[in-house]
Amino acid sequence: MTTYDDRASLADLTSTAERVRRSVESVIEGKPEVVRLALTVLLAEGHLLIEDVPGVGKTMLAKTLAKSIDCSVQRIQFTPDLLPSDITGVSIYDQQRREFEFKPGAIFAQIVIGDEINRASPKTQSALLESMEERQVTIDGTTYALPSPFMVVATQNPVEMEGTYPLPEAQRDRFMARVSVGYPSPEAELQMLDVHGGPSPLDDLTAVAHAHDVVKLIEAVREVYVAAPVRRYVVDLVSATRSHPELRLGASPRATLHLLRAVKASAALSGRDYVLPDDVQQLAAPVLAHRLLPTAQAQLNRRTAEQVVHDILQRTPVPAAHHRGEMPPGAAARSF
Repeated sequence: MTTYDDRASLADLTSTAERVRRSVESVIEGKPEVVRLALTVLLAEGHLLIEDVPGVGKTMLAKTLAKSIDCSVQRIQFTPDLLPSDITGVSIYDQQRREFEFKPGAIFAQIVIGDEINRASPKTQSALLESMEERQVTIDGTTYALPSPFMVVATQNPVEMEGTYPLPEAQRDRFMARVSVGYPSPEAELQMLDVHGGPSPLDDLTAVAHAHDVVKLIEAVREVYVAAPVRRYVVDLVSATRSHPELRLGASPRATLHLLRAVKASAALSGRDYVLPDDVQQLAAPVLAHRLLPTAQAQLNRRTAEQVVHDILQRTPVPAAHHRGEMPPGAAARSF
């Protein structure tokens, strides 16, 4: 049980997050919004899907985030011949002791980097389902708990590229948010030549936070206040995706929970212990869009899921200022 003294204060959270942010941005130039989203997902106990074309720094972002935190890290290179047991582990018979011994797979780490996840077969992809949702692995009837914190940072190439398998809907729904790194600006790319032109900047990168610090920050984020009108706003946005004429699959109740957790983490990173509707609007597309399936007509019209989410944001009434409940009673003097 966590006591008051064990919990992180708002100042602790923002200062630790700022150290991690600076560490990641020392390697990933010109993408502050991407780095912030990665931190938001980490503190919200979620998993991050990074999707973009090859060579824009997807894996570098995942490795930099992992190395900035002093915790166990495993990297899985997904290939067509990768087996589910390579991820979860396997029981091997020990002839001397005449019993089976469990050999943990790569999933038994606090930060798991899944590189090019959509190059593995759907059978192998499904090996992540239990671990990402329940933070445990079941092998031969025995359940093994995963360490805390636990986060999967997966990268994938666009599905139009050769040798890729689209992630099934259940797999995409496990990821709290999806982000595209995108090409850097000319100035950031010029700076990248200076930073990456010699030895890898990851070689000199040192951890600026510990795993137990992250656990305390996660517990602090759980205590962020969300007023009833803002919670209703979250539900209204997600519900609107289920009846939108341009969508054949809307967001699940898991998406509602993920959006709520994400906005609480975002508010904490902004130095607030209460959530604003602005937090919801900023994270709606990254959290919801990858779960939605546009209709055939919407695809013919080249309408993306992100555009549909923005339409829903424009049409859904925002809680009025005097109904938002922006500041909980005693919030100014309260620590988490």
